[in-house]
Amino acid sequence: MLTTSDVAKVYDTILSIPGMNETVKLDMRISRKNVLLLHSVIKRGLMAKDDESVNLLTNIPTETVQELNAMADDCLTKAGLTELSEKLNSLSSITK
Repeated sequence: MLTTSDVAKVYDTILSIPGMNETVKLDMRISRKNVLLLHSVIKRGLMAKDDESVNLLTNIPTETVQELNAMADDCLTKAGLTELSEKLNSLSSITK
């Protein structure tokens, strides 16, 4: 059985394959609901770096994390959901 550390090493190896830094164009058509959910999943996943269950993210370079955050924000902006997301976040911070 693979440990979290083993999985992190596999991901690190895959991310080191030549050509992985090349940009690709993605043409996606997804619902606004899914854009909002995707944004939330990306942000929560990147913030959970200290969580044992996502230990594989600890080796991701800071610039890559910044790119993923920017991509998540860009998706929200293109879907016209930035303001809604901010209001939802403010509501969730009230309940904590």
